[in-house]
Amino acid sequence: MDDNVDENFPLFSKSFKPNSNHPNATTTPRHCQNHHQLGSTTYGESLPPSASFADLGLAEWAVNICRELEIRNPTPVQLNCIPKILSGHDVLGIAQTGSGKTAAFALPILHTLSQNPYGVFALVVTPTRELAYQLADQFRALGSCLQLRCEVVVGGMDIITQANNLMKRPHIVIATPGRLKVLLEANPDIPAVFSRAKYLVLDEADRVLDVGFEEELKVIFQNLPKSRQTLLFSATMTGDLQTLLDLSANRTYFYKAFEGFKTVESLKQQYIFIPKDVKDVYLFHILSKMQDKGFRSAIIFVSTCRGCHQLSLLLEELDQETAALHSYKSQSLRLAALNRFKSGQVPVLIATDVANRGLDIPTVDLVINYDIPRDPKDYVHRVGRTARAGRGGLSVSFVTQASTLFSFCFGFFTLLTVLKLKCRIFLLVLLLKKYGIVPILHIAFYNI
Repeated sequence: MDDNVDENFPLFSKSFKPNSNHPNATTTPRHCQNHHQLGSTTYGESLPPSASFADLGLAEWAVNICRELEIRNPTPVQLNCIPKILSGHDVLGIAQTGSGKTAAFALPILHTLSQNPYGVFALVVTPTRELAYQLADQFRALGSCLQLRCEVVVGGMDIITQANNLMKRPHIVIATPGRLKVLLEANPDIPAVFSRAKYLVLDEADRVLDVGFEEELKVIFQNLPKSRQTLLFSATMTGDLQTLLDLSANRTYFYKAFEGFKTVESLKQQYIFIPKDVKDVYLFHILSKMQDKGFRSAIIFVSTCRGCHQLSLLLEELDQETAALHSYKSQSLRLAALNRFKSGQVPVLIATDVANRGLDIPTVDLVINYDIPRDPKDYVHRVGRTARAGRGGLSVSFVTQASTLFSFCFGFFTLLTVLKLKCRIFLLVLLLKKYGIVPILHIAFYNI
């Protein structure tokens, strides 16, 4: 999408063109303006780390809701972004998984809504259906005292019902790009529903701005008022987000908690280097030890829908209770599988990357990468399903020999890059020299 993102891409609410003579363009680095960068001595107009939700400018009812939900203190992303959103800024926030990004935009939106309630007040666009339903639950929890009306618009559900519900003008609409585009184009009455929307939120913005959603986003943006606030949040910074930030000419508040890829400190990361043919044996062994190790539940990530289905059938034959989540399932079956896992009816969820974004399930203590992801940022999001909100967690990745040298090196170096391993490169060199690309018979278990 980088080639298609320019000053005409209708994302940010202000109309402008990049100006090389802009005073901030040459005198002050963009990332040092109006933000607090963790782990750095650079501070903007941020509040002290000891600030409470009341200090952020939120209404008393919002502070009380946070207390009831046992959200005791603002996280850094909330501390820095909530005041800026309340003051009317467009915001781009980059922070680790499980750091409270949803509350960072939901609380100021609900605060402003309580002062002037109408619908549609805010549109939240998210890449996956499961995340849309979770966001709706979180909005309803945070806005429980407001009689909040929230509508989820995603594929796989009845489109006529969704259109009728939108015509009732709910306060908050949470949608995936594809279904919302269809509704906007198919029903001439729907665009007017969004004519007064004050907020546009792109959650998991790096994924939403993927080239696959370009046409959908353009249709959505064209039906939103130009006076809106635009809020983008993600756990990973990408070229598309950087390009849009550059085009904003420093008018967008930018908060970035870290450089590059980063996982939370409370996450313990391990990998097992094993032959491909014994992955299932090691997986079953790990799952059989879950209760002994005190793991309440686990998510297993696989790369394909077929692999997800086959692994689910295999574990069921071994009397291991599981639920499977992949895009070949109908939406009702996907929600049923996720609800069975969330409620504790089954301790193991087998999923493709449809589950790697945003899902917040407190009981997940273990994440297993049965297949190594092709993109390092997908690894960050996968393992981010555990060790959330300061809790501990464990991730285990299966690294195997590959059919070609390229895929072997790609998969292995992806893991090395993300985990920031030191002094491990010699291992790959040694193995390649000694064994070539034949299966490695020695089993190694590494702590990161």
